[in-house]
Amino acid sequence: MLLHIVARGRIGRGPEAELVERYLKRIAWPTRVTELPDSGGKMPDRGTGTRLILLDETGENLPSRILAERLGRWRDDGARETRFLIGAADGFDDAQRAEADLLLSFGRATWPHLMARAMLAEQLWRATSILANHPYHREG
Repeated sequence: MLLHIVARGRIGRGPEAELVERYLKRIAWPTRVTELPDSGGKMPDRGTGTRLILLDETGENLPSRILAERLGRWRDDGARETRFLIGAADGFDDAQRAEADLLLSFGRATWPHLMARAMLAEQLWRATSILANHPYHREG
C-alpha cells in the first residue's frame, strides 16, 4: 500500500526536510510526497481504494500502535493508497472533514507545517516498523 503525504506549502531544504527524508527512506512500503501551493489549487482526486487521513486539530490522538493496526487492516483489506493530508494554515472545512476516513491529531497544540510533516513521517516509519515486528517501537 502506498503511503502518500499531500501537504500545502513547500518544505524546501533544511533540517526539517532532511528529517522527513530520513524517516521516509526507512519505510519499506512505497511512499510519496506531493506539495501543493499554500493556498488555492485543488487536492488530488481520491481514487478507488484510497483511504483518506486528514491531520486536523479536532482529530483523534491515536497511540502509535493503534495507528499501525489501522494501517495494517486497511492494507490487508486491499487499500491501494493511504493519503495523509496536511492542510493550509486555516485547516480543513467541514465538507473535507466529512470525506475523511480518519481525522488524526498530534495533540491539541498547533504545530508548524514543517514539524507536522516531520512528525508524520516518523509516525509512518514507526507504524510500519510495528507491523514488521521491528524493535524500533517500545511500549512504556
